[in-house]
Amino acid sequence: MNEADIPIDIHAGKLLEWLVSRRIVDKNWHLHIRNIRNKISNAITDMPAHDELLKLLSGAHINYFHCQRIVEILKTTEADTKNVFGRYGSQRMKDWQEILKMYEKDNLYLAEAAQILVRNISYEIPGIRKQIKHLEQLGEEADKKVQDLGRSEKTVYGEYQQMCKQLGVSGSNLRQELVEKVFSELPGMFEQITKTVQQLKKPIELYAAFAGSDECLPLLKHVATKGNTTVYEFTYGEPPLSVEEPTVALELEKQPAVSDQIDFGDGDGGAIDFGDDGAAIDFGDAPVEVEAGEIDWGAPVDDGAAQQIDLNISLEESGIVVEEDGHAGGVAKGPDAYSVLDSPKHRERFMNDLLELEAFLRMRLYQLGGSDKAQLLSFTMMDSFPDHDEKSLTAMVADVDTVHGALTGELLQHLHQIKHSPEYVDILTGNIEQKLSSIEKMKETVKRLQEKSANFKQQSIELKPTQTKIIDQTRTLQGQIERDISKRYKNRVVNLYGTNL
Repeated sequence: MNEADIPIDIHAGKLLEWLVSRRIVDKNWHLHIRNIRNKISNAITDMPAHDELLKLLSGAHINYFHCQRIVEILKTTEADTKNVFGRYGSQRMKDWQEILKMYEKDNLYLAEAAQILVRNISYEIPGIRKQIKHLEQLGEEADKKVQDLGRSEKTVYGEYQQMCKQLGVSGSNLRQELVEKVFSELPGMFEQITKTVQQLKKPIELYAAFAGSDECLPLLKHVATKGNTTVYEFTYGEPPLSVEEPTVALELEKQPAVSDQIDFGDGDGGAIDFGDDGAAIDFGDAPVEVEAGEIDWGAPVDDGAAQQIDLNISLEESGIVVEEDGHAGGVAKGPDAYSVLDSPKHRERFMNDLLELEAFLRMRLYQLGGSDKAQLLSFTMMDSFPDHDEKSLTAMVADVDTVHGALTGELLQHLHQIKHSPEYVDILTGNIEQKLSSIEKMKETVKRLQEKSANFKQQSIELKPTQTKIIDQTRTLQGQIERDISKRYKNRVVNLYGTNL
């Protein structure tokens, strides 16, 4: 095979090492490049107006091959300075011709071109590609977060609507709606529960027969027979003449905090006046003056003789009225004025009675439904109360569960808490409104993420032309180097591989 037909394959990343190893360039070539770069910087400041020159000078790093093209253009623009000896009188031409000579000495231009090629294929192009990929990835992540926040926003809004639905409010004015429900719906809820409790008379009698005492489940039995009466009536066994229920301190609108301050008036000192003849105590700057007065202790006492007190005075003459023993004709005040189901203390006792009854009914139902009755707890004392079976017991348990479910209903518990703890309405509305606040924060975050995503995508789009331009310039430089090396080896084909362009 002819030697001219054998190609020269050079790895692009090791091009500079290849040139040094074959003594085409000196290993200390970089020490002489600085002078050339300074010369180019000075020459650029004085250039004629030419479109291609502007394009060359505004492009990538100027190398030897760019300088060759600049000289070719100057031969046209500086043609009128050429003398009869073929030399140019233009300083511009002289500067660039000198630059070419400096480049060609010791093949410095080839070493610099190899360095530029290696830098482009190893750092510049991969760096831009990586940056574009990173920006695209950031944009995709931002879009994904927007989608996730969109789903979270729907979930939180659904929770908000569910909470409003459970409370039976629209959500337009939570505090006002909840406070109004305390007065409009809570009494009706207790009334409805009372009607259901009245169906528990039979289970209560069954449990009393088992316990052998009529004193069991006192509060549950009271509500089943007499209804949801006041605590006063349950305690004393008779209804009050009047009921003065404690005032519920609920505001429709949340009031701003007011500083606790005592106002003693506009004057400099406060004075307490005890009447026209009495002494005045002045708390101002003036001295305190108290006028002596005479205290009247009643009838005069004889000198030398003790006053005798007559203790034989009838109650009628004294005006003192003695009421009957007990609380007949009493007034229900304070906690006694609440209904049994409304009073926090008695409501808890009522729940205990209800759970005690439920436990008994389920145990009895388990006994009647057991396959091996000999191994179960004996209920011999209930033989005298045979009017029940599995079906009737199942119905009784269902009635107890109905009362328990109604009394522990979420809305009723919230309204009950609001009534007996005015601060609770702020806590409840705060928890609900926090959902709306979270939604607003999500919307703001979505807006920022959308802006970031658009910004990332725009930066990626703007970098792509730069990437294309550097790739084109690198390919051009690669071809120029290959041709230059080929001339040195009798025009053999030179292949720079590993560029990944």
